[in-house]
Amino acid sequence: METQDFIESGILEAHLLGLSDEEEKELVKQMVEENQEIKEHLVDIESDITRYFNGSAVTPPPALREIIHLRSTQENFRKEKHTFKKKAAEEDQNTRFLDVEVNDTHIKVHKFWRPAFIAVFILSKIFLIAGLYYYFKAVNQEEQIQKLKTEIQQVK
Repeated sequence: METQDFIESGILEAHLLGLSDEEEKELVKQMVEENQEIKEHLVDIESDITRYFNGSAVTPPPALREIIHLRSTQENFRKEKHTFKKKAAEEDQNTRFLDVEVNDTHIKVHKFWRPAFIAVFILSKIFLIAGLYYYFKAVNQEEQIQKLKTEIQQVK
């Protein structure tokens, strides 16, 4: 592959951004060792990418900085906390442990709680309607008692 074709192919950019596979990485290493022009172009691209990202970088808000700082200290704490014994590591060399962190803002509850909440909601509405019915019934009876008392007073 000619030098200019290699430069224009985009492999160097993909390599710098970490998007190249192992074969392309080896090809870039080989071409950089063999050709000074490609090496200079690689350094130029790297400085351009660095300048672009530094120029378009936005300073995070202080609250976000604190969150990032707390997470980084928690990760360091987790790493210190979860040190495994050499013997256990030797026994389970093929076993992999994944550190899983959930960034979910919603609380998940067991699926049987949904019908329970629906039943409580429906029962509360039934009791509300019954309470209103008996309240208005009692008010109406109180009014009738007052009318009857006034009629009795008038008859005497």
